[in-house]
Amino acid sequence: MANKKSKRYLKAVEQIEAGKGYPLTEAVSLLKKLPAPNFDGTVTVSFKLGVDPRKSDQMVRGSVSLPHGTGKTVRVIVFATGDAAKAAQEAGADEVGMDDLIKKVQDGFLDFDAAIATPDAMKEVRKIARVLGPRGLMPNPKTGTVTDDTAKAINAVKAGKIDYKVDKNGCVAAAVGKVSFDEAKLVENAAALIESLVKAKPASAKGDYIQSATLASSMLPGLPLEASLYAIN
Repeated sequence: MANKKSKRYLKAVEQIEAGKGYPLTEAVSLLKKLPAPNFDGTVTVSFKLGVDPRKSDQMVRGSVSLPHGTGKTVRVIVFATGDAAKAAQEAGADEVGMDDLIKKVQDGFLDFDAAIATPDAMKEVRKIARVLGPRGLMPNPKTGTVTDDTAKAINAVKAGKIDYKVDKNGCVAAAVGKVSFDEAKLVENAAALIESLVKAKPASAKGDYIQSATLASSMLPGLPLEASLYAIN
């Protein structure tokens, strides 16, 4: 049996013009007027990409620092020793360690949003790649989470740096803030994500790279964004 949509959801659907691609400013304005659930929903932009994630040269991943953060308290752990570990603690990491922290993760600890590691720690951290990888938590040089400058990486993540990665279906989705954000802040955050994803286009990708993009918030229907926002000439 198909999931029955709530009256609130159906009322929101009625306010979205069928077949229309919304300019970003208009989409955000309408999104904030839709009948929302009784909590501060997360605003997400989702993309359908014209890439084949099974091919290594068409894997899309990257990171972007949102100008106004995500509105979420980000919990960060750091795999490091020595001065890098001390710097991480001073920068506000939620957990810092090496062998002890690896064992803690192996034993089921996953109460964090980002993991950072120094380059010399990665040999040991790879032991838990099967735990971190599927959850998008594996430190990676491409996203700035493998670095000796642990303090800088922590500050970036806590300030609103997000990572994104195409899934097996060729889709990317990332949060760009909360419904309670000012419209201008949501627009700027979403625009930063779109710009970053456009720049991440693999050289081997053919045809339309971003086939569609949708703005949505928790438990509400999505608003299709106009193609000019992400078209690549």
